[in-house]
Amino acid sequence: MSTASDRARAVLDRAADRMLRASVLERFALAVVSTLLALLIGSVIVWATGYDAVEFVTSLLYGAVGNLSNVAFTLRQSTMLILTGVAVAVAFRAGVFNIGVQGQFVVGGFATALTILFLAPLLPGGPVGGVVLMVLGTITAIVAGGAYGALPGLMKAYADANEVITTIMLNFIASGVVYFLIDAYLRPSGTSAPNTESFPDYVDLPGFAFGSGSFSVIGLGVALATAIGVYVVMARTSFGYDLVTSGYQESAAAYSGVDPKRTVVTTMTFSGMVAGVAGAMFAIMVLGYYSDPSTFPSFGFDAIAVSLLAANNPLGVIPAGLLFGGLDAGGQYIGFTLDVPSELVDGVIGLIVLFVAAPELFRMSARRFGLGGDER
Repeated sequence: MSTASDRARAVLDRAADRMLRASVLERFALAVVSTLLALLIGSVIVWATGYDAVEFVTSLLYGAVGNLSNVAFTLRQSTMLILTGVAVAVAFRAGVFNIGVQGQFVVGGFATALTILFLAPLLPGGPVGGVVLMVLGTITAIVAGGAYGALPGLMKAYADANEVITTIMLNFIASGVVYFLIDAYLRPSGTSAPNTESFPDYVDLPGFAFGSGSFSVIGLGVALATAIGVYVVMARTSFGYDLVTSGYQESAAAYSGVDPKRTVVTTMTFSGMVAGVAGAMFAIMVLGYYSDPSTFPSFGFDAIAVSLLAANNPLGVIPAGLLFGGLDAGGQYIGFTLDVPSELVDGVIGLIVLFVAAPELFRMSARRFGLGGDER
């Protein structure tokens, strides 16, 4: 005779099995429904606090996609979130918690700025020189971000240091050291702001149809190419297989000859390299110089939610990054145009993220606790 717990387990098994077997189209439809439901509940909350719910929702949507300028800002934020989200996904998928993407992003951008500023006088100007400088700046960002990511990897692998603690600490170290170097050595004389000199005019990504000075389709293309490239590496190469296997089944990976310590260092380095690309795009596409990192958006921290929403899948990071980019743009637009407390705006946006992420969290929990029949 079945007990109540057995019946509850059976219900959970059927629900988990259905969720785990859902197609891509079904998951997308579920995300759309979740977003609409969250907007409905958020509207009720806004109305209950005495504000115009219709104006709130329309402003949120208009701020994200209402005109060409707003779309450009949404895509700019999405570009950065896709790159940093992929950086987080690389580490999380391999079972390593890289909470230091923000620091690696800062170091990578700073390396780009140094490369461009110091090599610009040595290279010819014009479009060709600009392309060379941007390529060299991106390469140095990849190297610097990877090296900075390797530090906590080495400490975890060979000193048994907790990577969560070390990466968080290294975020603050990166911001503090970069600020000191800019303020002490790179700030132009006669200026008070902790900024470097501006990059030469020819070091810039063209805006094309959007006409934005801080967004370029090329930057978005770099983000998409990075996400696709990382996915191919993680899913279609022996290198990626070793990383993922070590994350899910460390003992099996070690038995097959994978060095777990070297894998940890490699994972953190790879993750930091992607974060370095994000830093390069931020310095070149968004800023056009470099500044106090404490004033930068928290892309590296927001990327954790982006990656989790995407189930740590580099391809899934693309729609997740677009969603977060749109919410960020819409939220900022509301802050500029409506007399609504920022806490209320953040709360509604957080509700949307929670509703969209809930199905994926259920799937992750089902896998962890062995629910869902054959899809465990």
